[in-house]
Amino acid sequence: MRGVIRVHETSNTARATARQTLGLCILLGTMYFVQGVGEPTEGLLSQPVKSILKSWSTRPGDIVLFTSLMVVPWCVKPIYGLLSDFVPLAGSRRKSYLALTSAVAAVSYLALYVFPAPSGDWWRLLLAILIPTTAVAWSSVVVDALMVEWGQPLGITGRLQGVQWAAIWAATIIDGAWGGYLSQTHLEDWGFLICGVLSAGVAVLALVVVREPARLDNEGSLQLATRTLAAAARTRSVALVALFLFVWSFNPFSNAILYLHMTDDLKLGEQLFGDSISVLALGCLVASVSYSFYCRRVRFGLLLKLSIVCGSVSTLAYWALVDRPSAFVVSFAVGFFHMTGLIVMLDLAARTCPIKAAGTLFALFMALTNISATLACWLGGLLYDQALDRFGPLPSYQLLVIVGSALPALAWLLVPALSHELAAIQHWERPAEPAA
Repeated sequence: MRGVIRVHETSNTARATARQTLGLCILLGTMYFVQGVGEPTEGLLSQPVKSILKSWSTRPGDIVLFTSLMVVPWCVKPIYGLLSDFVPLAGSRRKSYLALTSAVAAVSYLALYVFPAPSGDWWRLLLAILIPTTAVAWSSVVVDALMVEWGQPLGITGRLQGVQWAAIWAATIIDGAWGGYLSQTHLEDWGFLICGVLSAGVAVLALVVVREPARLDNEGSLQLATRTLAAAARTRSVALVALFLFVWSFNPFSNAILYLHMTDDLKLGEQLFGDSISVLALGCLVASVSYSFYCRRVRFGLLLKLSIVCGSVSTLAYWALVDRPSAFVVSFAVGFFHMTGLIVMLDLAARTCPIKAAGTLFALFMALTNISATLACWLGGLLYDQALDRFGPLPSYQLLVIVGSALPALAWLLVPALSHELAAIQHWERPAEPAA
């Protein structure tokens, strides 16, 4: 009888865990989906903002600079994490920050819809967009913290991460098609309205649904995290990983240059560019799912080399983009190869982080990649402008493709030393996932 009771209790616990897991997947998936739509640099507004700038007769280099500056709030993510971790707001470390940042994003987007920037006022538009961009980046850090706090006790961080990437790429597929439609029909301002409404929904969701996990007594954890970070910064492995991530991410070929080439030089239209982004996101989705099957079956040193090859190929493939059919084939290939390389980079960063300061160090790694990409895009815009005046559109585009595929390949020089260091890293233990 006791055995039957124990089996019954285990069954009830498994069902309760399954229901809780499903609820968390739906909640976090919804938040990540809205982030994928509302994030201005890569979401629904990415193409409409470029379309607005182009309608103002903005020079290509200035458009690239504008899109590069939009990434700045993502380069300081560790600050958001530290504040959320150690500076409670209204007695809460997660819920209040999530509600506040989502509300700020909603108000900012709706203000841009009601009071659009005057034609040609480049700086006013940039400053207005930086506010919701900062809010979205901050809320992203908070949601990631919730994912860890909710997922680790249940052993489901892997599943929740899978939901994150699936939701973001699903949103990107929609972003491409709708972004192209809004730009093609000159309804760019509607993008601000859509993002404002969705952000307001997340604010309400945070206030009504989110239950912040109980905080443990972590007195002195800030000092411990500081010491751990300082010790990690002095290790050769962390320095090598940081350098590897910076070099791999330093690609002067940007989405803005691709946009100008497709819409102005090839005359393929705003809608087709948006559709190509959706196809690219589909390639990324396939790559993300594929990696989960082979990541533990292949030596990580080989994966590092694979990431470099994929990073270079994903840019070089744009050389073959010449017409409408090739746009879709190239976009899918670029999405698959780029995401394959990127997800290895994310895995590399995660493997290097000490568990006691994993969140902050991971955010620092990601900030470093954003800084590298932003700097490279800015320099790429300057190079494109100079080449455009001398050689014309097509040679300038091809020059950026060559440079963009060559520079990340320099990371190959770091692979031998990095592989040796990774073998000595003491990885943190992940909780085992519950049996189905």
